[in-house]
Amino acid sequence: MTQRLHMEERIADALRELGNIGAGHAAAAFSEFVGEPVTMRVPLVELVSFDAVTEALGGPEAPVAAAYVRVSGDMTGHLFVIQPLSAARRLLSSLAPAAGDELPLDAVAESVLEELGNIMAAHFLSSLTDFTQLALRPSVPSVAVDMAQAILTMGMLEENPLGDFALVIHTAINVPEEQGRAHVFLFPSPGTERVLLRSLGVEGGL
Repeated sequence: MTQRLHMEERIADALRELGNIGAGHAAAAFSEFVGEPVTMRVPLVELVSFDAVTEALGGPEAPVAAAYVRVSGDMTGHLFVIQPLSAARRLLSSLAPAAGDELPLDAVAESVLEELGNIMAAHFLSSLTDFTQLALRPSVPSVAVDMAQAILTMGMLEENPLGDFALVIHTAINVPEEQGRAHVFLFPSPGTERVLLRSLGVEGGL
């Protein structure tokens, strides 16, 4: 059972609204990149414990496609844009028919997923900055296809490992004849969690 951490409903609603603004900007930028109409919306924003993150992805062994960036600025951390592999393949087949369906991903598929991750990371961090007044900057994204737990382990191998919880932005992506979903996971680095929690108005710890 996913462990959801307490966040006031008004804050969750405000974050969801800002997430939808970020999704709108991200969709417009991604539409321009692929030359096809794309829309995105954010039905839910929540805080979840680290141990429960893979549940949202279908379990630790679920195959996923992910873009990963490091976050720097007033708070350091790790941001993942993760899709179920089946959803990523549907997206690629609609937007980039030239992309192969085999693994490992070919250059066309990697380029599309990398740009999607880059655009979503930039615009969602921008929306979060507007809400929290924290200066947050993403690195250049890297792309990988693997099991959910293995993808998250990427962050554990970094100099600043993943923290105990994640801010999760669930998104619905619509492209011509296809509908998919993606999840944006923002993990504050250990020692900087309080910076994010205070900026979100979450008092008293976890």
